[in-house]
Amino acid sequence: MNETGQVIRLGQLVIRFLLEGKDSSGMLAMFEFTVPAGGKVPAGHSHDGYEETIYGLEGTMTFTVSGEKRKVHPGDAVFIPRGAVHRFDNLSGGEAKCLAVLTPGLLGPEFFREIADIMEAAAGEPPDMAAIGAVMRRHGLTPAT
Repeated sequence: MNETGQVIRLGQLVIRFLLEGKDSSGMLAMFEFTVPAGGKVPAGHSHDGYEETIYGLEGTMTFTVSGEKRKVHPGDAVFIPRGAVHRFDNLSGGEAKCLAVLTPGLLGPEFFREIADIMEAAAGEPPDMAAIGAVMRRHGLTPAT
């Protein structure tokens, strides 16, 4: 099933894939993500199989990459190299939206759907972190310790 364009809700995070790896011969994947004011997501992680480039569309998002905090405003970009531990937060007073481009396009909507299923199963309680870690590793993300 092609999930491009469908909205995926993952806690406070809203994701919409614009291009999947299978649509680009595996060269890249691209998605928008929106985070409400004060939103803090996701847990720190790295990926060894692809780079990630973030482009600010609306509001201000704060990315922490290898311990360095960087604010991303509309028109700003940040490059996250393979292996760099990173995370992001919306510490501003308004909603923020960014575009993520992954090269090559190894991560797809199925990752976010699997994590959303775990969050939904928790029914408001803390999610099963071991299950989240397993999904992350299966999709090429390494949780930060």
